[in-house]
Amino acid sequence: MAQKLPPGIALVKYHRIYADAQGGSHFDSVTVEQSLASGAPPAAPFYVSADKPASKYRFYSFQPGWIGDWHPCPARQFLALMTGAVEMETTDGTVRRLKPGDLVLLEDTTGKGHVTRNTADGYATFLVVPVPAA
Repeated sequence: MAQKLPPGIALVKYHRIYADAQGGSHFDSVTVEQSLASGAPPAAPFYVSADKPASKYRFYSFQPGWIGDWHPCPARQFLALMTGAVEMETTDGTVRRLKPGDLVLLEDTTGKGHVTRNTADGYATFLVVPVPAA
């Protein structure tokens, strides 16, 4: 059954990969609440979340067949898949298949990390936004 939200509330969900104290990696799902607000008057109100810090961005493109074997994330960062398809695997054996529009927060900056595989026939391109440690 779908969750009934109060009027003026919307939710955004994203994947998260984190490292545990033993160096293993795991997936989690995060939900961010948004409220209806006048964010850009005179445009009509739209849904807005709380601000979080970020100051730069970059793009990653993985060629067809690319596999990033076990590796920790070089920095805490959001990856938004723009094109292609990838799968990411954590040390607990969980595999998630991402499609354009999916968002993942990588926080496994220690330990064994995760595997990323380009499963598309073409390039997979991410918009990457490094974010400060939580």
